[in-house]
Amino acid sequence: MENSNKVFIIAEAGVNHNGSVEIAHKMIDEAKSAGADCIKFQVFNTEALVSRDAPTAQYQKEKTGETEQYSMLKALELKKEEILCLKKHCENIGIEFLATPFDLESVEFLSPLVSRFKIGSGDITNFPLLELVAKKGKPVILSTGMASLGEIEDAFWLLAQHLPLDYITLLHCVSIYPTPPELVNLNVIHTLKTLFKTSIGFSDHSIGINMAIAAVAIGATVIEKHFTLDKKLKGPDHNASVDPVELKMLIKAVKEVEVALGNGLKCISDAEAEIKRVVRRGLYARRDIKAGQTLNAGDIIPLRPEKGIPSRFFNKVLGLKSNTDIKQGTPLEWWMLRPLRS
Repeated sequence: MENSNKVFIIAEAGVNHNGSVEIAHKMIDEAKSAGADCIKFQVFNTEALVSRDAPTAQYQKEKTGETEQYSMLKALELKKEEILCLKKHCENIGIEFLATPFDLESVEFLSPLVSRFKIGSGDITNFPLLELVAKKGKPVILSTGMASLGEIEDAFWLLAQHLPLDYITLLHCVSIYPTPPELVNLNVIHTLKTLFKTSIGFSDHSIGINMAIAAVAIGATVIEKHFTLDKKLKGPDHNASVDPVELKMLIKAVKEVEVALGNGLKCISDAEAEIKRVVRRGLYARRDIKAGQTLNAGDIIPLRPEKGIPSRFFNKVLGLKSNTDIKQGTPLEWWMLRPLRS
């Protein structure tokens, strides 16, 4: 991504518009209102995507009642002129338009409309599509659900033949809708970052917002989250999506974590230094000390605030002699002791 210090948040509309361009327009407004950087749709020609008798996945069958992918997807397909209107809407309100192409014709159609491409997990082994996308010379975000490390590596280096490495972002993803927490496996983010030395994000299909927030905390620079206007709508992905209120909560939390991660340098801030002055301890006389007296542990006590000799020098002060009378409660100074210390 262009700025790896900022988390790029994709509000994944996907096909949660249910084939209605009116709903799609409402989703754009909600994504913008929530603070998303980008809203993403899916663009496909059903005939170029599935065979007529391709069965639906079990979760799709349960949520739509459809037994064949063709009829399900055909009802969710947006027309090109509708997509152009969605792109214009995004431009007008200031949110990035993004779409996943599922066939070569859709790649060509989308190329002048998008500043980057997003490729779904199902096409990580679709090398003709990956190669065409890469040849467009734009940044690519690639989801890695259902893929082995070897398949991810093959896809990554195919893209890298045509693109600079910093143009490629990999998204850890588990293609289960919804994904239970025990299968999210967020530590794969570390694995991918170590192996590929590129920007790593998270495409989240879990319920709620916790997994996405945790992903940012361990280094994800892109978050993609399905959202819907209403989880009760009929459709394959509504159940594993967040609603507009949750999307706004997610984005607020991500931005807080983003700031909280800081720069990794351990230093004392000005605000912390003010607290330090009153809670750190210095060495004080526990009781009256006479000139020439050798100090022992019963003569000194670490107290707040830190004045004079810091408490970390407690053991160094033991056995020294006092140069002067010191009253109980007086902060000890090096000049009061013999030999003098700087």
